[in-house]
Amino acid sequence: MAFVPTERLHLGAEAEVWAGTWMGLDAVRKLRRPRKWRHPDLDIRLGYRRMMSESRLLIRLKRRGVNVPAVWDLDPKSGRIILERMPGQPLIEILRSDEYSQDFIDLTLRNTGALIRRLHREAITHGDLSTNNILVDKNANPSLIDFGLAAIDYEIERFGIDLHVIDEILGASHPDHKGAIETLLEGYESEEERLGSPPEQSGGAVPTSQQVLKRLEDVRSRVRYHG
Repeated sequence: MAFVPTERLHLGAEAEVWAGTWMGLDAVRKLRRPRKWRHPDLDIRLGYRRMMSESRLLIRLKRRGVNVPAVWDLDPKSGRIILERMPGQPLIEILRSDEYSQDFIDLTLRNTGALIRRLHREAITHGDLSTNNILVDKNANPSLIDFGLAAIDYEIERFGIDLHVIDEILGASHPDHKGAIETLLEGYESEEERLGSPPEQSGGAVPTSQQVLKRLEDVRSRVRYHG
């Protein structure tokens, strides 16, 4: 059954994203856009690899119970992927709204930190942890979307940079929410306390939450020094 589009959600350099329905279910269609400055054959190969990688990571995370979209259909040759549409609205909109209590925002930030830690425990970094790529439902439960830059990794630097991205965005785009990153990081560390040490993955040991938080401080120091 064909995807039935209803509204365009995003038009970026890499992809065009539409909301709609697929087999009667709320869905999102992500259609890769050709990069005309690349040789067509290279562009197709790179687009194919990126889409296959994104799909594999989403399937792996969904099986592990991480709150990400399910992959419902995939056509890598045409650069099309159909995903479950996750409920809620982007974190950026919640933080810019006056409709939500501070308790709701704090709970959202802690739950977001916990979700990011569950992602990292699977040896996966997101690559673009912006407040646009975190959706939050009415119960303050977050989900992560847009895994186009995600990767399996065991190098601690990538995990620290993941957190530094959301750190920088919260500070620059949401300065009215003092201490937002600290609340998020509390959730990140508390999740590890709740679950225990991260399990060994097929590629090796995943950095602990304390190791990642220490690397975040190192990244912050380097940015301040060079800035």
